[in-house]
Amino acid sequence: MADEQGFIVYVNKRAAVIIGTPASELLGQDIRTALPLQENDGRSWWACTDPWKGLAIRSGHREKLLIIPGRTEVLVTASYVRPGRSLPVTQVVVALRDAEARRRAEANNSALISTIAHELRSPLTSVKGFSSTLLRRWDRFTDDQKRLMLQTIEADADRVTRLITELLDISRIDSGRLQVRKQPVDVTAAINRHIERFVASGYDRARFALSNGHDVVLPEVWADPDRLDQILANLMENAVRHGAGTVIMSVAPIGRAGDEAVAVTISDEGEGISPEQYPMIFTRFWHGRTRGGTGLGLYVVRGLVEAHGGTISVGRAAAGGAEFRFTLPAGTPEHVV
Repeated sequence: MADEQGFIVYVNKRAAVIIGTPASELLGQDIRTALPLQENDGRSWWACTDPWKGLAIRSGHREKLLIIPGRTEVLVTASYVRPGRSLPVTQVVVALRDAEARRRAEANNSALISTIAHELRSPLTSVKGFSSTLLRRWDRFTDDQKRLMLQTIEADADRVTRLITELLDISRIDSGRLQVRKQPVDVTAAINRHIERFVASGYDRARFALSNGHDVVLPEVWADPDRLDQILANLMENAVRHGAGTVIMSVAPIGRAGDEAVAVTISDEGEGISPEQYPMIFTRFWHGRTRGGTGLGLYVVRGLVEAHGGTISVGRAAAGGAEFRFTLPAGTPEHVV
């Protein structure tokens, strides 16, 4: 805070840390000298704004990214205190915020754009190439060759669709707008459907094992069936692609009466994930030993599970591989009559 002449009369501890000078040394100095804020083009922000001699109707400035030369970038908001309308400024209050969080957010956004552009390029190139080839040389290919190219186009189109769905979900998760449309679901049946899809796509049925799938009485679970499919597809695909041996799944009731839930566990017999990586697994862009994909899938999965009121965790399976466990609350939701 500076007085009517521009001399600093108050500095809190956090402002002194951001400026990089002890508060005791800042008090009494001209704020324009002690805090030489600059625009990105090198101009003095104080010369541009001139709170004491500028327009008498101004009450301050909205937050803006400025530079303290040789130190750091800061987000600055200024308020002008006047004893009455159009009277001279008696105090200037400057609020500073460290811009590190903003830089991290911008870096994350840049990384997201780069990752998505890279992931989109490959399937779209494939779709463009095969479709162009078929249009121009249709008569030169056998039916089997045409079918193979069309199947490739379909698979790559599905890949793009999944990627776009992930992006939309990330936007909804980050903004708190993710909605789930709950209805009664059979979790065991949903897992069996995914096993059948893997088998239909060429995987050996013996690679999948659902324990306690039929002889355990589960409480009623209300969930969004599409979102549940999305969670299962991601976790099971990760186990198949990045794990080894049998993919073991189980569904079990947990909790007490009135606070029941269903726990779903998906594990494999591979090398597993090192414990020091556990805190990072559900963050954006996390990749294991083998890179591939956007690194956004588990971030979305956590958001979907938490949107249902459940939790998700990772650990080491009894067989040595990775084990993912998520819970879904049981019982009828309160808003359902």
